[in-house]
Amino acid sequence: MRFQVIAIILLISGCSTLRHQELFAQNPTHVIKEPAASAIRIATFNASLYGKQSGQVLARLRGGTNRQAIDLASIVQSVRPDILLVNEIDYDTKGLTVDVFGDEYLEINQNGLNALSYPHRYAIPSNTGQPSMLDLDGNGKSTDANDAWGYGVYPGQYAMAIYSRFPIVESKIRSFQNYRWSQLPNALRPTFPATKKSYYTDEVWGQLRLSSKNHADIPIQVGTKIVHLLASHPTPPVFDGDDDHNGCRNHDEIRFWTDYLAGPSATYLVDDDGKTGGLPDKALFVIAGDLNSDPESGDSRRSAIQDLLKNNKLHDSKPVSVGASESTGKDESCATAFFGKNRQMRIDYVLPSRGLVLQDSGVFWPSRKDRKSQWVDATDHRMVWIEVELSP
Repeated sequence: MRFQVIAIILLISGCSTLRHQELFAQNPTHVIKEPAASAIRIATFNASLYGKQSGQVLARLRGGTNRQAIDLASIVQSVRPDILLVNEIDYDTKGLTVDVFGDEYLEINQNGLNALSYPHRYAIPSNTGQPSMLDLDGNGKSTDANDAWGYGVYPGQYAMAIYSRFPIVESKIRSFQNYRWSQLPNALRPTFPATKKSYYTDEVWGQLRLSSKNHADIPIQVGTKIVHLLASHPTPPVFDGDDDHNGCRNHDEIRFWTDYLAGPSATYLVDDDGKTGGLPDKALFVIAGDLNSDPESGDSRRSAIQDLLKNNKLHDSKPVSVGASESTGKDESCATAFFGKNRQMRIDYVLPSRGLVLQDSGVFWPSRKDRKSQWVDATDHRMVWIEVELSP
């Protein structure tokens, strides 16, 4: 059953509680159904496909027998997104890792499920593991994983990729991989509270990149319209000290999208090709990724994610799952990641623009009684998805 009337009302009112009450009343286990012919499904999934050295993930995936990848592919084939953003999959310049996961797992029937064909793929370049040749953490060295532009023990670790049924307009992709943190107005430059001294030296601060991975605007041609997939994976706001340098960076990586939605007038945003400004005012978009910030709990500076979720250009569907509710003990829980007992958080997001008519949304986190629940342990994150129609 579709929920067109409810969705349209909610897009106007911004209310999601009523919608979920209706959804659960009519579909208490939230079975994922086939989308309407005119709808598309868009998902984000932190797959935790990383290794300890370059090439390890690719070697592990070859042959189509890796248990983690089979479970991940089973989840993808259950949700069946038309457009999928994968967080934490290795980047290599030829896109071999992305292709092997697609060809040998997603496009092969898994656990009795039908294969998916994604003819359009894009491996997103990443700052992770890319040497800065600077001593970012002040330990007297410049070659540690912490000294890369984005934390990583090898180039391309924890990168992102897109799988799509629809053409990706690669000539129009905007990447902000090289954008400097200090270029962002009112950037949160980390300081030590006791001494008020900056965590980063002036030399480092003037060169340090904002994106721990990348901020990418990827236009996708859906019929006659373009949908901009705005992809990122901000650094976790932990693994630091009183200076909170990761917390500050996470905040500003999220805030980047609020500024980007301000439109062409945000001329201080300069992409890697030198083009300035944010997203065109009437563009259709979806912000997707593991943003590593829960609006209600956790260690992040929550104002950035709270402001983004309240932005009047997008809709926060607050997707829920039975598994999250079981895990947290809260009805209609929006949690998307499981880090152990009492550590379930909402940190993965798919946020559509108001120009897209929201039909449904969810988190793939089945009840522990469901046989599919055995697959979720392949990663500590859960797939988040939305179903939208492109309004006339």
